[in-house]
Amino acid sequence: METKIDVTKNTVIGDVIKAVPGAEAVIRKYFGSGCFTCPGINMETIAFGATMHNMDTDRIVKEIKELNGGNNGA
Repeated sequence: METKIDVTKNTVIGDVIKAVPGAEAVIRKYFGSGCFTCPGINMETIAFGATMHNMDTDRIVKEIKELNGGNNGA
């Protein structure tokens, strides 16, 4: 059973990938496939990843929330 989480810019990337079906594709789209072999995936936030890859944090969060049913938490 999937678990919905409240996705924000401060959500850890690894947590998003585990909890939101399809989030892996969004992370790959913006950050590349290197994230999946980096140990930081379990402690770095979406905002940190966006900063490191010069991407728009809000756009990434919005796309993931759309996958997650536009959630505001479970």
